[in-house]
Amino acid sequence: MFNFDEKRFLRTQNGAVKSNEQLVSIFDNIIDDIDEIYFIGSGGVGILFDSTIEFLRPKTSFPFHRVIAAEFMACPNKTFGSKSLVIIPSVSGTTQETIELVDFCNDRNVKTLALVGSPNTPLEEKATFTIYNDVIDDTSSENYYIQGLLIALYMLKYNNDITLETYNNYINGLNKLPEALVHVKEQSEDFAKNFASKYKDTDYHILTGSGDSWAEAYYYGMCILEEMQWIKSRPVHSADFFHGTLELLEQDTSVIVVKGEDEYRALSDRVENFAKKITCNTTVIDTKDYELPTITGEVRKIISPIVIATIFERISTYLEKERNHPLTTRRYYKKMDY
Repeated sequence: MFNFDEKRFLRTQNGAVKSNEQLVSIFDNIIDDIDEIYFIGSGGVGILFDSTIEFLRPKTSFPFHRVIAAEFMACPNKTFGSKSLVIIPSVSGTTQETIELVDFCNDRNVKTLALVGSPNTPLEEKATFTIYNDVIDDTSSENYYIQGLLIALYMLKYNNDITLETYNNYINGLNKLPEALVHVKEQSEDFAKNFASKYKDTDYHILTGSGDSWAEAYYYGMCILEEMQWIKSRPVHSADFFHGTLELLEQDTSVIVVKGEDEYRALSDRVENFAKKITCNTTVIDTKDYELPTITGEVRKIISPIVIATIFERISTYLEKERNHPLTTRRYYKKMDY
């Protein structure tokens, strides 16, 4: 595969799965003192945990929240206190709002769990607990989706929302996931190459999804197309597409529809059916089109955003090549004060 380091990818994703041992150990020691859990990040890495929240929302009564660091510090939840746990994901471990957040929590005696992708960072030093797994941008989405699921599954088991047998089945499936994701990348190679060639000069994309896959559509538009490729995007939830965004479609408008395998699939089907009537540039990324060897149906249902992220990474690699625009190039981000 073009510009793909399989060994590094597998090392990162296997590391994400293996982090379950640390997660279980940490949660076993603190769970009786926790009344609510917050996922609080900055930018894209925070967005990824919208998927975790959507996965949990219909399954448990235990309170989970996903908020933005800067907004939360300006006006925290009324329930926020010593019985809260704040989970802070960060690839660099140095993002300004993230460091301010861990200080904010420490000042209020609130426990924090940092999920860091870089070693020896200020975040790791300041957090109550830390799990480190070597991550860079092109492997980060899958890593954090996996870790979010591991936390979610632990809490579902703890809250008796799933049985121990069901929990173990999910964990066994996730253990097999990294190798299956490599197979997804292989299957998506021609699609990604053709997409990048066709849309290399397209300056605007509408992205849409639903359920736990919506987070990846939102993330990809904001953090990859906009930040890393300087391409305008409009991420919109499939359920909101028909309340404004549909009027933007013309014959050549690019619409990217992501479809997972959860209960919300019909919402994205509706967008797909409409978009294909209007524009000849409708792209559908459907996890059902991809083989996942050794992954069972029940596990497949909960990993759609991970599969979509894996496919999007191949698109990013080819967009970088076709547009001669490195994914690491920035004009303003961490280049100036703002």
